[in-house]
Amino acid sequence: MPNDNIALVRASYEAYVAKDRAAIEAIIADDFHFTSPLDNRIDRATYFARCWPLSENVEHFEFIHLVAHGEHVFVTYEGRNRGGHTFRNTEIATVKNGKIRSVEVYFGWDIPHKAKSGGFLPGEP
Repeated sequence: MPNDNIALVRASYEAYVAKDRAAIEAIIADDFHFTSPLDNRIDRATYFARCWPLSENVEHFEFIHLVAHGEHVFVTYEGRNRGGHTFRNTEIATVKNGKIRSVEVYFGWDIPHKAKSGGFLPGEP
């Protein structure tokens, strides 16, 4: 199962590069939640409205670490956008019943989160 979870999470990044929304919608759970320094546990619909448009600018992901531990997949990657900007993030995806249930992105945020639960801070995701 750990390899299946890794393959599932890897496919979500590949969907961003391929601009394949149908592929990522098929692997993200209906009760999906996303947390980042700017987003505090936003739901699936908000995630697609707010984050999916960024796929238009994503060109490549290089996986530095891709490790499964139970239902969690820990990912560190270097991404590149069409403008050549490179960035490095670490994320934790939770996989249950063959779907990604949640993703936490770590590129620095305050505890407690500055955004209200279910909300986000102004700015780019």
